[in-house]
Amino acid sequence: MNRRTLLQTLPAAALLPTAISAAPHGETLSDQSATTVYELRIYHALEGKLPDLLKRFREHTTKLFERHGMKNIAYWVPTDEPAKSNMLIYILAHASREAATASWKAFQADPEWIEVRDKSEANGKIVEKVDSTFMTKTDFSNFGL
Repeated sequence: MNRRTLLQTLPAAALLPTAISAAPHGETLSDQSATTVYELRIYHALEGKLPDLLKRFREHTTKLFERHGMKNIAYWVPTDEPAKSNMLIYILAHASREAATASWKAFQADPEWIEVRDKSEANGKIVEKVDSTFMTKTDFSNFGL
């Protein structure tokens, strides 16, 4: 499934409450800096490995993202096959594109992340491919109004 088809299957209304409430320290998205970027990430898990990937995110990854300056906005799994069995979709917020680069570099070098990743992949890799798209909010977005 390509990204356009996938995004068309996500009801936009479902994104609004999460995105509005996810702004840091009680801010609405419209209060955030003009440099804020959002990162759409789509993980394609290997066959039968989605439960392992979800467990890793639930128990470790989201906390490590926050530690390294990445704001968890929301996480989804598709409702229809074939994506339902192997896909995790999420959005992160970063203070800027440069902050995103620094955060990812620090995250990937974090000894706790390396240990968690290695332990979760003891029986083989769990992710086949990751798609990443950086986005900025448009001037006509009304989140938080």
